Amino acid sequence: MKDMPKSIFLLLLVVPLLLIISILSPGQSDAERAHTVIPDWQFMWDNEQQEVVSPAGIRNSSGWLTGTPENKEPPKSDGVSSAWNRFTLPDLPWKQSAIMIDRIKGQDVLAFLNDEPVYEAKRDYMYTNHSLLLPFHPDDAGKTVYIWTNGSSDMTLGIDSEIMLGEYDDLRRGFIKKDLEDFILGSSFLFIAVVMFFCCLFLPKHTVSSWLSLSVIILASGALLITYSPFLYTFYGELGSVWVSVFDFSLFTVLPALYFYFEKIYGPGPYRIIRYGRRIQMAYSGICLVFLAVHVLSHHSFYDMYYFFSVKILGILIILQMVLLIGTTILYAAKRNKDAYIFTAGFGTMAIATLGDMLAFYYHDGHYELFLWKWGVIGLIVSLIILLGRKFARSHEQVLQYSRELEMFNHELQRSEKMEIISELAASVAHEVRNPLQVTRGFMQLLAENSKQTEKEYFGLALKELDRASGIITDFLTFAKPELEHETRLNVYEELKHVKGILLPLANLSGGTIELDDAKELYITGNSSKLKQAMINIVKNSIEALDGEGIIRIWAYAESGEVVIHIQDDGIGIEAGDLERLGEAYFSNKSKGTGLGLMVTFRIIEAMRGTIHFISEKGSGTEAIIRFPSVPDSVEV
Repeated sequence: MKDMPKSIFLLLLVVPLLLIISILSPGQSDAERAHTVIPDWQFMWDNEQQEVVSPAGIRNSSGWLTGTPENKEPPKSDGVSSAWNRFTLPDLPWKQSAIMIDRIKGQDVLAFLNDEPVYEAKRDYMYTNHSLLLPFHPDDAGKTVYIWTNGSSDMTLGIDSEIMLGEYDDLRRGFIKKDLEDFILGSSFLFIAVVMFFCCLFLPKHTVSSWLSLSVIILASGALLITYSPFLYTFYGELGSVWVSVFDFSLFTVLPALYFYFEKIYGPGPYRIIRYGRRIQMAYSGICLVFLAVHVLSHHSFYDMYYFFSVKILGILIILQMVLLIGTTILYAAKRNKDAYIFTAGFGTMAIATLGDMLAFYYHDGHYELFLWKWGVIGLIVSLIILLGRKFARSHEQVLQYSRELEMFNHELQRSEKMEIISELAASVAHEVRNPLQVTRGFMQLLAENSKQTEKEYFGLALKELDRASGIITDFLTFAKPELEHETRLNVYEELKHVKGILLPLANLSGGTIELDDAKELYITGNSSKLKQAMINIVKNSIEALDGEGIIRIWAYAESGEVVIHIQDDGIGIEAGDLERLGEAYFSNKSKGTGLGLMVTFRIIEAMRGTIHFISEKGSGTEAIIRFPSVPDSVEV
């Protein structure tokens, strides 16, 4: 399941982008290419309440006002709850003609052709956008279409868009398509949110909360897009009260979820302002949900009170919150936080769009159709998805880093356990073998003194091998017990100078030389004989690595509270695979080597709280870098 987040992120990004491209494509619909616009229409307030709504009583009234496509917005109600529109049908050259009106404002809408009813929509819920498509026969040319609308006394009523006239099939395609894009975009958000909810079953616990909050934001945003569009109310108007309730519920849900996700990304914010804002919004959304339940159960009996709390007060609260969150994102972006840049771009788009819609809503005293927020939601969700993707990428990198560190720790643990076993074995073997070797050597020396001249050569070889075995046992003991019994302050340059003096004749015999750079007063804590033993082992390996003439260079310096020693040769070098095994038990490149020399060297350096690192390339020489904690000149050990 490790690859699942990547595929989900691709889905989350590609689907909305494809929908946005399709929505913004420059191509025109068939309806837009084929229609004509009826240039003028008339409007009149219905001041007299009629028992049966009919154009017969108002046809010859003197109160008709003329409207034009340039002045689309209908007049605002002045205490009157119903109004009339009328226009005359021109010639209808199509076999099946029709008129299409994108927006008619009103709760109930009735349409008449002369006195004959041709359309009726009555709603018991407060959604005042209607779309109208009416087919006509060519013989209907010259007849008058009357449209009656009603609503509350402060509502905008009547035709609120162009009156398009054209062929029925072309207009029908445009009629279905014009609000379908919002429905498809909202449905894609719902689908993405459902997939994300299922993904929560496979995510680590520490990521579930942020993933769930983003899922709720996308789910609620999709529900808002679907239920705000007239599509459902036009084709499934019998469930209109359900769609309105879903819209309100989604609005009350998306705001706390957005705050929670914001807090997950940035923390509680300066002075915990984000956390306090989230708590306030959660409390107010809870109050609004209670009002929503009462409003639905009472069959909309408390509409005015519900509208006041869920629209006017909530709108002001949204404006304040958008200003707060915009300011917070700008503050974090100023700190050059990359996540803040991404979130600022997406959230700023949504906040500015929402702020513009809300300000226009209050400026027009509620007579305004919100539309900018849709594009803001798309920008926000894309930015949130990118942020979550970055968070998962960082988590994945941390997991990889932890895995590498765990592998390294396991390797070190295995090495420590192996060295512990070897140390115990070496100590027991060395103690048990050293005494018999010494006794054997003594007797061999006595026998050599009383032997013939020809036998003395063999006794000499035997004694040399016994001395070599004794040296190996000494290495075993040093490896098994590297503790430093007598630690003093050591002058590193003097110790290296002594090592050079010991090994220079050996290097000259091999055709090489040793160069030691002068160094400042560099001091470390340790045992002189053990340090010399470790340095001698490294320099001897460098001498043996020289192929004919060569130079071994030694230098030391102080760096960041440490004394660093470099021992570099221009010998045959070491292959990369062998370089990693240096210091490993019984590993050696020499035909007669045991690997104990470097093992002892590693243990001595570790006992002196130092580290050793080799750099080499086959044919280009080898460099050993040893680091010890430095000791000030004035400190006495």
